[in-house]
Order: sequence, then C-alpha cells, then structure tokens
Amino acid sequence: MAVEELKRFLSFVILCFGQVLVFNHIRLFGCAMPLLCVYFAITIPRGYPKWASLLWCFTLGLAVDVFSNTPGVGTGSMTLVAMMQTYLLELFVPRDSIPNLESSISTIGITKFATMAFILVFVYCLTFYMLEMFSFFNWLQWLLNVVASTLLTFVLIMAFEYVRQA
Repeated sequence: MAVEELKRFLSFVILCFGQVLVFNHIRLFGCAMPLLCVYFAITIPRGYPKWASLLWCFTLGLAVDVFSNTPGVGTGSMTLVAMMQTYLLELFVPRDSIPNLESSISTIGITKFATMAFILVFVYCLTFYMLEMFSFFNWLQWLLNVVASTLLTFVLIMAFEYVRQA
C-alpha cells in the first residue's frame, strides 16, 4: 500500500511540475494548450476512497494554480473531474472485477479507456476554459480553445498510456 502511495505522489509531482514548467508554455496555433494534469485523475484506481481522490486532485489543481497564477481555475476543474471519475469508471468496469483496478489500456481495453479519458478530458477543458474566460464575449475563441486543447490533451494521454504499457 505504501508503494502505491509513493507512486501516486511521484506521479503528482511529475505532472504538477510538467504542467507548470513545460505544458503551460505551449500554445499550438495560439489556442491548443496541453492540460496533462488531468491524467492524474484518470488513473485513480477503482476502490480508492472518494475523499482521498478529491483531496489529491484538489491539491494538484491548487498547486498548478499557485504556480501558474490562475486562481481557482485548475482547482475547480480537477475537483470536478475527480468527482466524475469515480462514477464514470464504474460504467466502464465490470462489477465483478478486482476492487483496486487502475484504469489503463491493459486493464479495461483501449475503447473503454479512450472513451472514459476523452469524456474526462473534455469536461476538464470545458470547465478550465469556462472558469478562465468567465465570459462568453468571444465564444468562438473559447470554443476553439476547448476543442483544440481537448484533442491535443487526449492524443498526448493516449501516447503516454501506450508508452506506459510498453
């Protein structure tokens, strides 16, 4: 159990620093920013306590907010995704599977993992940009940011997942 918590903490640190130091400075075509910290919430195991997953994701969002100067944007988005992930994972995992099943391509299959990851990434990007802009004055730019960031983040998450499985 302590080894799993250490892995989760290392994943937390790597994704936090990666998001703050690298991914926040990437803007493809002026609209697509990879928001890979959501990968932390996607890989939370099935039987993990809901309060603990909410606390981990809240803390990751808060850390990203503090270092990125985006007050409350990452925190609210990550907390929402953590709340949804526990219920969404139950839809894609058979009821008789092991209780601490971690969502990955090798455990739940590529189509189920891709569907679940896409839904969570879309909700995260939608919430992130909605809280960041806090206005629908330039709704076309908002929509472009949401769609482009969702696609870029989803492609990078699938690439990371393939590398992790190899």
